[in-house]
Amino acid sequence: MDTRRNFIKTIGTGAIVTAVVPGIMAKNTFIAPPEKQIRIGIIGAENSHTAAYGKVFNIEKKFPGVEVKYVWGETDEFAKKAMKSGNIPNQVKDPAEMMGKIDALIVDHRHPKYHLAAATPFVKAGIPTFIDKPFCYRAAEGKEFLNMARKVGTPVTSYSSIAQSAATFDMRDQIKSMEDISQIIRTGTIDLDSQYGGVFFYGVHIVQPLMFMFGEDIERVRISRDGQYGNASLKFSSGLFATLIFKHKAYGWETYVETGKHFVELKSRVEEPDQPKNDADMVEMFRTGKVPRSHQSILNCVSVLEALEKSAKKENWVEVEYLAVD
Repeated sequence: MDTRRNFIKTIGTGAIVTAVVPGIMAKNTFIAPPEKQIRIGIIGAENSHTAAYGKVFNIEKKFPGVEVKYVWGETDEFAKKAMKSGNIPNQVKDPAEMMGKIDALIVDHRHPKYHLAAATPFVKAGIPTFIDKPFCYRAAEGKEFLNMARKVGTPVTSYSSIAQSAATFDMRDQIKSMEDISQIIRTGTIDLDSQYGGVFFYGVHIVQPLMFMFGEDIERVRISRDGQYGNASLKFSSGLFATLIFKHKAYGWETYVETGKHFVELKSRVEEPDQPKNDADMVEMFRTGKVPRSHQSILNCVSVLEALEKSAKKENWVEVEYLAVD
């Protein structure tokens, strides 16, 4: 147990980094393009995020010089709807048609089990890739993928837009000045029976910000449920105890902490910038090759979600099995 706890503490530090992707001498090493137009291709159109990306880049033009040029949809209807809503000019019938025509890729399926296979050929070709939430469905597959990305030297990242927001970063700064935090309550919208991966689909929005703010040393988890409704208990090796309350009808995320004799809600003191942090960090990676979140941090979140998924079946305590990225 001591060895395992030491490993957790090691991989739980420095969760957010800005660094050039290792593997700089790899065959397909990413070379940041000059300040010119970045042509983005998107794989997946069932998710509403695809049209939203089109709106940010093509309609509102929040990032001059960056445009979504191509989209592949799970169905023709999904693709055309995203093209219309996001002003995306080109549809491809096969994602491979985008090879040589794009400078960056976004993978945006609703179910995470499709993400890595879709991204792999582009990452191997040196195309910087953002994988929308959640990163993947199984930590073992995620580890293999991330090791491959590191080997070929292609920038890759993935995160919850809630986790990678100015608000969450500000709340983390507030926590640094708080003493004797013993308990956390975090609420979020989750459907444990979602056809898009159960707890994975929205769970990343409740779990990843929690880990960023309070640490990546979650040892074990337990879900209690009554049909679609439920909550979870999480035990940190640091001694912290977190309760996750899964909303079924309401939407949104809140965080409360017990500190000393007080129980308070954490609220952001800042407004999200006109160029939202999650989008700005993605564009920065496309332009420079600098990843905003460590590969280990991305994988740690998947490991916790996987443990929650296992617990949801029998409502028992499940140990989190972390895998180290090479």
